[in-house]
Amino acid sequence: MTSPSPRPPALEAVGLRKSYGDKVVLDGIDLAIPAGSVFALLGPNGAGKTTIVEILSTLITADAGTARVLGHDLATQPDAVRAAIGVTGQFSAVDGLLTAEENLLLMADLFHLDRAEGRRRAADLLERFDLADVATKHAATFSGGMKRRLDLAMTMVGRPRVIFLDEPTTGLDPRSRRGVWDIVRELVADGVTILLTTQYLEEADELADSIAVLDHGTFIAQGTSAELKRLVPTGHVEVSFVGGDTRRVPYDGDVETLRTLLADLDASGDAVADLAIHTPDLDDVFLALTGGHAATDTQVPQEAAR
Repeated sequence: MTSPSPRPPALEAVGLRKSYGDKVVLDGIDLAIPAGSVFALLGPNGAGKTTIVEILSTLITADAGTARVLGHDLATQPDAVRAAIGVTGQFSAVDGLLTAEENLLLMADLFHLDRAEGRRRAADLLERFDLADVATKHAATFSGGMKRRLDLAMTMVGRPRVIFLDEPTTGLDPRSRRGVWDIVRELVADGVTILLTTQYLEEADELADSIAVLDHGTFIAQGTSAELKRLVPTGHVEVSFVGGDTRRVPYDGDVETLRTLLADLDASGDAVADLAIHTPDLDDVFLALTGGHAATDTQVPQEAAR
């Protein structure tokens, strides 16, 4: 029986470079993101995350390198790329003077859907994103979480197969953030590919199939969440004994190591009150790999870029 072939990349890039004057923003970025997966970009402010999104979504051009989205070359087929993607930026594109339904119908007009199809699409998305009850209310009255859901719904009007989410949950409360996570999971289950930039390491841990840590324009680590966590040997087992003494033992996640520790504790005869396993999280990885610093802002404001 043959094993299934790997999913073809929905998005791939080789050697992307971008500078503004003498400031290097991207210094040779390679990407290969399988279809129907979430790829998360982590990095300090100014590391180049948004620049990657802007290049791959055709908003700006790279100085060097090549990229393809669903097989379409960014340099020679930008219109085909734009027809296949959706972008949800850090700041909502919702028009507060329009209702939720009107915002969606406006997007339908921009995609040249006929009136009947546009209304069907708007109704489907209002239902899917739990906005049907507020369809006729002006978006200016919405909470941050509702505006973000509407923003994502607007992105979906054109049925994109690749979506760029640039820090989509910034400023949202924990409940609204988890609501956005649920929507992302539903999109991926439908086969949509998502490139996510985020400052919330828990978000990448929850959603991403693969993660890259970007610092000063280059990837300094890539892999699954579990693979990245293994780069940081900060795991330990904390044993609390009856009487108040505590012992901390380095732990690399290996089952045999834990079995040996338990056997040693049993043989010692000391009364154990509690035992807790602490494994590295993405916070540990991020701080270890980036040196715990906030990068100097090498990004150039969009006004200057234009």
